[in-house]
Amino acid sequence: MTNWTASNLHAQRAHMLTGVAMTASAPNVRSTLNRWRTCFVALSTVFLCACAADRPTTQSLPKPDWSLTDMPSQDGHIFLVTGGTSGIGFESAKALAASGAHVIIAARNPDRGKEAIASIRQATPNAQVQFEALDLADLASVRALAAHLKATLPHLDGLINNAGLMEPPTRGTSADGFEMQFAVNYLGHFVLTAELLPLLHKADSPRVVTLSSIAARARGAAINFADLQFEQDYDSALAYRQSKLACLMFALELQRRSDVAGWRVTSIASHPGVSRTNLLPSQGRSLPPIPFLIQTAAQGAVPTLYAATAPDAQGGSYYGPTGLMEVRGPLGLANIPAAASDRQAAARLWSISEELSSTRYPARLTY
Repeated sequence: MTNWTASNLHAQRAHMLTGVAMTASAPNVRSTLNRWRTCFVALSTVFLCACAADRPTTQSLPKPDWSLTDMPSQDGHIFLVTGGTSGIGFESAKALAASGAHVIIAARNPDRGKEAIASIRQATPNAQVQFEALDLADLASVRALAAHLKATLPHLDGLINNAGLMEPPTRGTSADGFEMQFAVNYLGHFVLTAELLPLLHKADSPRVVTLSSIAARARGAAINFADLQFEQDYDSALAYRQSKLACLMFALELQRRSDVAGWRVTSIASHPGVSRTNLLPSQGRSLPPIPFLIQTAAQGAVPTLYAATAPDAQGGSYYGPTGLMEVRGPLGLANIPAAASDRQAAARLWSISEELSSTRYPARLTY
């Protein structure tokens, strides 16, 4: 059996890339190398994180073959899905609209928003779906959307913190000066949830679902408190892993604080395994067609939809695929890395996030 150590993985990578370079024609070498490098990174992440955590056993397990046909009617429910114009977010918005929910797609590009709405209404002609502008890299935009929704909606039953950015090749900063992946994947959602908490509190059984990733337990995944913004030594992969670990820690800490403060919000985390979305294409990269590893975006959305709608979904849980190394497979409880279970670190991250974003979660909500 192959010993999947880091050194062996690098050796395999060198051998693989050499073979590709020898067989590919000159005009296609760079494209081919980029595709297989991306494939190798995904496979390396999967193997290196395979044993990083134990699967939780104290929570009740979801039905492994749970599907959209098991989703209860969402008539009268209102959901906000960030990044709902493509990928997991689009599939989530599409399924929720088909089940009768009023769905708000929040994203940056209005044109893509129109396309997403048209596609949803083609599948469900009477779908209640709308687009609202949101730039998670600009906290003023986050607060503007929250203010608009609080002024126009009677309540909010579900917030799906889905939008994400993955491993841009160069370090970028948000409008507020934060490292872009930290800002978009984590901090923007942290602020959005805080701003929408009063609206969520008005719903009967409000839920917040925050998407993490198997990258949250990959090698090197940690909250770099000494350099949260990766200003000293930028590594796009480590910055991505940090942001997704932060999302998972946030989801778990939100449930704990909701229990103490009486916010009545059920907070759940989910991850899509390895799914074909636009995260890599948006960075000019793509995965080779390896169907045994990659699932569709619709399949990847199942854990999120279960977390958002299933009566049996439990607060403080983490749902995802349970097949080989959680890249795909039946729905179940996902592995929670030890770092995400560190309550002191989660509280520290929460406090720092409030300071960085000038945001304060309320001690209590009463309506």
